[in-house]
Amino acid sequence: MRVLILIPGGIASQLQALPAVATVAASLKAQIQVACAPEAAASWKLLPAVEKVLPFNFGEGSSLADWANLLGNVREPDFQVCLNLASGRQVDLMLSMSHIPTRVATAGFSATERVVLDGATWPQQALAAYLAPLGIGLDANSYRLALPKVALDQAGAALPPGQGPVLLLAPARAAGAETADWPAHQWQGLQERVRQKLADLRVVSPLLGGTLVERAAQLASCDVVLSSDPIASELALLTGTPLVALGRQPASLPQRPGVEGLGGPDLGLLGLEPVLQALGLG
Repeated sequence: MRVLILIPGGIASQLQALPAVATVAASLKAQIQVACAPEAAASWKLLPAVEKVLPFNFGEGSSLADWANLLGNVREPDFQVCLNLASGRQVDLMLSMSHIPTRVATAGFSATERVVLDGATWPQQALAAYLAPLGIGLDANSYRLALPKVALDQAGAALPPGQGPVLLLAPARAAGAETADWPAHQWQGLQERVRQKLADLRVVSPLLGGTLVERAAQLASCDVVLSSDPIASELALLTGTPLVALGRQPASLPQRPGVEGLGGPDLGLLGLEPVLQALGLG
C-alpha cells in the first residue's frame, strides 16, 4: 500500500506528525511519501519508513505550475490513501484529480473521509483523529525515535568531561526565532543558580549546525532539556528526554513524568524560581 501525507508548516510541525506517520507505516505496512515545505524536508530523515519527500510550499506563493507538478508526482505512484493536513480550494482541486480512493481531511470537497477531532490539545496525539477513519489507533506518548548507535556514540563522546548531570539549554533565539524569548539575563542567571546547587553540572548548547539526527542524538544523551526552541522541544519529546518547555502550556505537552510546560506567551514575566522548581532544584 502507498500512502500520501500532506503536512504544511515548518520543521516543528513535521516532528509533531512523526509518531502518527510511523504508526501508519507500521500498521498498514505502507510505503509513505510526505509533501511538505522544502525547508522542512530534512525532518523525514528521522523516519526511514518515509521513502520520498515531495518538497512543496503550501503557502500562497505556489504557482499553478507548482500545483500541476505536485499533481503529477501524486498521480504517478498510485496512492491508495491520502492524509491531508492542508486546507484550501487549490489542495482540494489537486486531490480531486489525483484518483486516490481514500482521502482523509477535516474539511474540503475532496475528502472521502471526514476527521472528527476529539479535543486533544497535544499536537502529536491530536493526529489520532486522522488515523481513526483507517481503523488505526495512535499512542503518541509511547513513541520514541530509533536513532543510529553511531550518532548516539558520537553525541556522548562530544559531551563535556565529567560525571555530573548534563543540562541542555535551548533558547528560541538560538534557532533564529522572531518571537520574544526568556530574557538573556535569566538564562545566564539560571546557570549560576544551578551551579550553586550542582557544582559538577555540565551545561551544553544545541548543535545548531548539525543534522536533525545529530541534534536528536545530542538531546538523547542529556539528562534534562530546558527549551524555548520549538524544534529542540519536539526532539526532546521524541527521544524521551526530560523536558522543561518554556512558553508552552501543559495541555500542549504529553502528560508524563519529566515533562513540564512553563510560562505563557510573554516569557519576560517568568522568573527564575518556577524554572528551578521545574528542574527539581527549587
